[in-house]
Amino acid sequence: MLPRCLYLRRCFLYVIGFTCFIFIISNFRHNIGHDTNSASSSGKERPALKRPDLPSANANTQPTAAPRYAALQKTVVQQSNSILPVEEHEMTLAEIMEDIATSDYQPRDQPKEAAKKSVAGDVSERPWYMKGGSRLPAPAKVSRKTGRRVARLWPQEEPAGDRVTNQLMFVPPDNRKKIANKKILLFNGLGTWGVKAGSEAFKNCPVDSCTITSNRAESMDADAIFFKDHFVHPGHHKPHRQVWALYFLECPYHTQHIKYNDVFNWTATYRRDSDIVAPYERWEYHDWAVTEWQGPPRDFTLNKTHKVAWFVSNCAARNNRLQYAQYFIKHIQVDIYGACGRLNCPRSAAEKCFEMLDTKYKFYLAFENSNCKDYITEKFFVNGLGRNVLPIVMGAPPEDYEKSAPKHSYIHVDDFESPKQLAEYLHKLDKDDDLYNSYFKWKGMGEFINTHFFCRVCAMVHDDYPTKSYRDINEWWRGAGVCTSGSWRKSKGWSHNNKVHETVFQ
Repeated sequence: MLPRCLYLRRCFLYVIGFTCFIFIISNFRHNIGHDTNSASSSGKERPALKRPDLPSANANTQPTAAPRYAALQKTVVQQSNSILPVEEHEMTLAEIMEDIATSDYQPRDQPKEAAKKSVAGDVSERPWYMKGGSRLPAPAKVSRKTGRRVARLWPQEEPAGDRVTNQLMFVPPDNRKKIANKKILLFNGLGTWGVKAGSEAFKNCPVDSCTITSNRAESMDADAIFFKDHFVHPGHHKPHRQVWALYFLECPYHTQHIKYNDVFNWTATYRRDSDIVAPYERWEYHDWAVTEWQGPPRDFTLNKTHKVAWFVSNCAARNNRLQYAQYFIKHIQVDIYGACGRLNCPRSAAEKCFEMLDTKYKFYLAFENSNCKDYITEKFFVNGLGRNVLPIVMGAPPEDYEKSAPKHSYIHVDDFESPKQLAEYLHKLDKDDDLYNSYFKWKGMGEFINTHFFCRVCAMVHDDYPTKSYRDINEWWRGAGVCTSGSWRKSKGWSHNNKVHETVFQ
């Protein structure tokens, strides 16, 4: 009988030998399989499979475009947190971004080369939605990679813009064929919309295969239902692919608090991140390459003997604009018309009141009643930019005015640390005609366009964009950071919220 130590050694050697044998056999089989696959591929008997929506390794890619869209994709992901996709087989976010990245996307302030060509000399070459314009959109292109239309129509596709002109110039790829008519139900009636039932509202639209109804009995057959100002649940489950849209034009402080979640697919408000943006006014340059007046000098100071005017009747606005003005008037003369001032200019004579802004005043206080995201109303567009007067604005954050207004056309109160500092700058402008006139170089270089809300609605209901819903519409509409009762400035002196000693502004 072998000693125990020799027995264990022999067992160990057996195990080692068996392991080596298995390893050799396995490696031999792998090499045979590899050679067989190589032979099959070289003989072209079975080409390698490849996903049709992914570029091959030899494809002509554009690596320089990746950094350009990295920030855009990050924004899309952040904005998508409050939106719930409900059809997983639909186009994914990655596919959307791929289409955008491989298209000729340009931000609103960096137009394509073709768009830089001046159309000032030929008005008819302007888009159909501009005065005298007749250029109509062609059907949207289709991506060769995804099979989807290539257009930036929704907030997820172009978070930085309002997409109004994109929607105005959108026609579905199959529009040359006879497309189905879409029914749009105005659930709260026709009265406040200013349209009639039927298809009349779409007769001059690039996409006109739509019909309007206000008959709630047709709610199950409608392709889209719009709820304006007030939401009442229709009392039935939403049919597949039916769109429910919420339409608000007032700021969150003055709109309904909705208790339902996962109900609305679209939003239609003044906010730029709405699905269908409904701005109070929309400025568009005739030629994005020429945004300043190039003709003879124009003097907007002629015969103007007064400095600041303000038409105001709501003396208890949430943003404390009146309190700001009380400090402001200690440093500059302000003529206040209406219930909050000593001067009177009745609404019945509104046109004569506004004519004073053209002939008598240099500045106008275009102060909104609430400081909310993108909330810029006729106080700015009509009373201010619509006249030959320089608007001083309070309301939305400064960056929102930059996106919505002509370049260098206004002064924002938050660009100054205090009412006193703002007044000092206005005194400077009053004494320097060239500096004052520099704020009017935008005039004559573009126009406030008709945004044709219902034309865009019709085009959008014909788009095949993936269905989505707002998980919490109240969080989106009135959540943190949407409005502030004070200044958007977070530091240095002036705060509408707090009682600040008068000496701070002296």
